[in-house]
Amino acid sequence: MFASPGAIAFQLGPIALRWYGLLIAAGVLLGAVLVRREATRHRLDPDRLLNVVVLAVLTGLVGARLYYVGFRWEHYAANPLKVFALWEGGLAIHGGLIAGGLATILYCRHTGFSIPVTTDIFVPAIALGQAIGRWGNFFNQEAFGIPTDLPWKLYIDPDYRPPHLAGFEYFHPTFLYESLWNLLVFLILWFGLRKRLEDRPGALTLCYLALYSLGRFFTEALRIDSLMLGSLRVAQLVSLVLFLGATLGLLLLRWKPAK
Repeated sequence: MFASPGAIAFQLGPIALRWYGLLIAAGVLLGAVLVRREATRHRLDPDRLLNVVVLAVLTGLVGARLYYVGFRWEHYAANPLKVFALWEGGLAIHGGLIAGGLATILYCRHTGFSIPVTTDIFVPAIALGQAIGRWGNFFNQEAFGIPTDLPWKLYIDPDYRPPHLAGFEYFHPTFLYESLWNLLVFLILWFGLRKRLEDRPGALTLCYLALYSLGRFFTEALRIDSLMLGSLRVAQLVSLVLFLGATLGLLLLRWKPAK
């Protein structure tokens, strides 16, 4: 059993630094280090590629927030300014991937960078960033799963429990499941596939999409705060589409001559 120590890492007078923001920043910084290393290995200008990182991160954060707010507008309608309270959580990774991905594609088309090579450089860093960033959900006591009595159960304070589950104290730490899965995805991409798939640009990106989506589909089934589209869990639906699309893309790449 374990429990969150609170959302605030430390406070300097009226200024509070929250774990959520610190962890996102840490994930971005570590990801930038990996991207710079890979850019150098591919004999690309690392500074220009880091420009893509900055653009993708900023647009990704906006996309992740808008995606989340769009499906939860009823929580923001009374006070729309709460939309800007990113430190309270409420980012949807699929929205971030869509917005950040589109920004990356547009930038690459403008600068002449290869889109598949660029995304292949990015995806290990994205997986590692997700593994780190998910711990922000732990400190915010959000994105947890259904009640459980397993040894690794997560204690949730009464104020953070949904009303229909107020009588339960312990829940599945779905943030931990996804963090560990994302870490595994990173290890597979970085140590297992990164160099082996270099002759097929885009393959590593498709592997990331397939692997991440596979794990997300199953962890989402345990979540009690899923974004919904009618009776469907949006994250599961998007994960299924991404998994099938990435798998089809990998099959098609097998028949193309290696570069």
